[in-house]
Parts: sequence; structure tokens; C-alpha cells
Amino acid sequence: MADYLRILMGETPWSFLLEASVRMVVLYLILLSGLRLMGKRMAGQLSRTEQAALVSMAAAVGLPILSPERGLLASLLIGGVVVLMQRLVVHWAARRPRVEHLLQAHVSTLVADGVLCLPALEHAVLSRERVFAQLRGDSLEHLGQVHRLYMEANGTFSLVEAQEPAPGLSLVPGWDEEFRQLQPVAAGKFACGQCGQVQAASAPPATACPTCAARRWEPAVEIIA
Repeated sequence: MADYLRILMGETPWSFLLEASVRMVVLYLILLSGLRLMGKRMAGQLSRTEQAALVSMAAAVGLPILSPERGLLASLLIGGVVVLMQRLVVHWAARRPRVEHLLQAHVSTLVADGVLCLPALEHAVLSRERVFAQLRGDSLEHLGQVHRLYMEANGTFSLVEAQEPAPGLSLVPGWDEEFRQLQPVAAGKFACGQCGQVQAASAPPATACPTCAARRWEPAVEIIA
């Protein structure tokens, strides 16, 4: 017969439930104080060093909650070391751009003047559809509306729209034929189906794309009036 009491409590006495609650309150305050001391950035999009600090803090406070043999002093000490290291790293990186680049990576250009930068996408482990979804989320309809799309060091996207949009590759999924038919086709313009490079031609070019060497061409589209 199953020992349900042992399954629920393990080898700890009932009194440990109250102790665990008190430990949780103390460790929660330690974690909250640590995040406060590491700066406002910890409440936003996290960088690599901030993620490492947060995981370290979480690991430090996790074990004492469940183990009655572990005291709180070690967690307090570890939390203090993590906060100190994070502040030192931020201070060091702020004074030395090379250190910041080493720790945080760099900004990547994913789209330039309506053309996908495929090597940058490959390096960032991003698919075309992920980029297209991001642009659709910014209410764009084709790549010609994009002057620059950057991926910041913390993984967020920054969009700079073109002041004068040019014809470009449609961002509408291919299965949404009804919406695609609503997009005005730019006369005499074809976009590479792989990278979005636009070529002037009266018919789909028989040559490969000069940017990515793909041979699939689609009619370039313009903004719906």
C-alpha cells in the first residue's frame, strides 16, 4: 500500500512546513533586493550577463527552501557575490567597448534596403518566416517598406522604416491567396523569393539572383492604397 504521508512530506517533520514558509519569505526578499541592486535593466529584456546573474540568484535561493539541513547564510553570501560580480561586469563593460562586445555580442543587420541579409539570419539562427512574422507584427506588408531591421544584442528587434517605400517581396504568407491578390503588383518589377532583391524585368528573370543565387522570382508588390 502506498505511503501517502511519506510521498507528501518525505523525511521532514510537519514543523518544516512553517520553516519552509519563513525561508521562502526571507529568500524572496533576498532575491528582490538583489535584482534591485543589479539595476532597472533586470526588469526589462535581459542581456547574457543579466540572464547569468538571474539564474545564479535563482540557484542560490532554491536549495535552502527544500532542504532543512541547509542554512540561509550561504544563499545570502552567494546572492551578495552575484550582485557584486554583475555590477563589476557592467562597470567594466561600460568603460571598455571591446569587453561589452565580447560579453553581449553585437547588433546584426537582418534587412537592408528591402533585402534580407541571409548570412546574418543564419548566424543569428533565424528563419525567414520568423523575420517576416516580426515585420508583419509591425504592420508592414512587403520588404520594400524596410530601410533597416536590426537584431539587438539582447535579442530584440529594431525597425527603421523606409521614408519612400520601394516595391518589394510580399510578407503575406503564400497560403493567404485572398490577401495576396489584394496587394498591387509593381509593373516591370520582380523580387527574389529567397532574399527579396528586386530586379526590373518584363517577365520573371531566367538568371539567378545576384545577391543569393536563388532562381525563384515573384512579382514585387506595393503598398495597398
